[in-house]
Amino acid sequence: MNQNFKGMRTFFIIWLGQLASMIGSGLIGFALAVWIFEQTGQATPFALTALFSSLPRILLSPVAGAFVDRWNRRKIMLVSDSLSGIVTLVTALLLFTGRMEIWMVYLISFSGSVFGAFQQPAYTASIVMLVPKKQLTRANSLVQMGEAIANILTPVLAGILFTTIGMGGIILIDIVTYLFAVGTLLFVVIPQPARQIETASQKITVFKDIAFGWRYLSERGGLLGLLIYFAAVNFFLNMSSVMVGPLVLSFGSATGLGISQTAMGVGMLAGSLLMSIWGGPKKRIIPTVIGCIVLASLGFTVVGLQPSIIFVVAGLFILMFFIPFASGPSSAIFAAKVAPEVQGRVFATRTMISQSMMPLAFILSGILADRFFNPLLVVNGPLAETFVGRWLGVGQGRGIGLMMVCSGLILLVISGLAYAHPRIRNIEHEIPDAVSEQPDLNLPITEGDDQRIPSAAGG
Repeated sequence: MNQNFKGMRTFFIIWLGQLASMIGSGLIGFALAVWIFEQTGQATPFALTALFSSLPRILLSPVAGAFVDRWNRRKIMLVSDSLSGIVTLVTALLLFTGRMEIWMVYLISFSGSVFGAFQQPAYTASIVMLVPKKQLTRANSLVQMGEAIANILTPVLAGILFTTIGMGGIILIDIVTYLFAVGTLLFVVIPQPARQIETASQKITVFKDIAFGWRYLSERGGLLGLLIYFAAVNFFLNMSSVMVGPLVLSFGSATGLGISQTAMGVGMLAGSLLMSIWGGPKKRIIPTVIGCIVLASLGFTVVGLQPSIIFVVAGLFILMFFIPFASGPSSAIFAAKVAPEVQGRVFATRTMISQSMMPLAFILSGILADRFFNPLLVVNGPLAETFVGRWLGVGQGRGIGLMMVCSGLILLVISGLAYAHPRIRNIEHEIPDAVSEQPDLNLPITEGDDQRIPSAAGG
């Protein structure tokens, strides 16, 4: 059988399992959110749940990356998915026996995030071992398309299922999706990257492995510069996107907010689908990545222009449509330029740096909206009688609109600076590829025990 076809088939099987798992996780998340609201009627528990769902992924990413490079990646995914399934079973028992308490939801969210911190880098680092280099962009776009499908289907399915089969039925579906995800992993083979035998003089601890990810990127200035650019983009995207709800509700209804969220999911799905069909650019990838981020940032500008659901929906669709055209090729760049045997550590470092900006973005977003931007465009505010007030309007929520426009404009400037940086612009030529044109599916499936460590060869 053709190796390219074999590798893509294996990847697609794993992708289906992970998609089912994401949908199941989304359903149980919706069910727990409804339970929290019924029990408390407060917003604070939601914020704390989100905090416990994100912090472990951020803090454990370097550790998880080190283990992913040391151990069998397929087994890590199997263990992570299995433990997540056990957490779901415990959740079901607590709910059915009436013993669930709010603090238990925090613990459940924390545990799921811990297991996800190990599962995600193992999944990402496995792609390059299965998919030929020319298909990396398509494969990463399929991963994003799976996230978009889950984001679109989960709210719709959860709303229908919660009123028809109730909490118990949703939990049962979640358990089935975990079993399906584990089943797909049981029947596939994921080759392991070549490993180097460890000698007494080469003892490397997990803590040194954690530092390795940062050192690897630091020695490749173009990759580190691109990562810093992505971190800045991620910061402004998250800082403004979290304000979409308050912006829409300042002039519209909950229905309008639902339509806006659907537009985001549809935009991301459409972009991911087109990118997976196209396969991405084969050359001049960096200009494509930065150019698509520029186009995506224009979406923020459209969102903030007028207090109209039409502008919000159009802007969010533009924003999310172009994100896959930037993130798919950028993931392919890292997959091609980072040696397969160290991708767990390097990708985990990349994830930690980019996601570490999210809590700061969320905190600053509310402060800037309430204390800086909104007061500028209230009646008789400092900018109410200026061209800004005449352009964007004056009243409740218009300061958030200004915040959206500013984020879009700042992203344009940052993108220009990134493209002007020669190390970023010339990544494709300055840094040699670390993977071959097609994966070697005949590599031995090593057990990845503690007696063997990843080689830094190729880095």
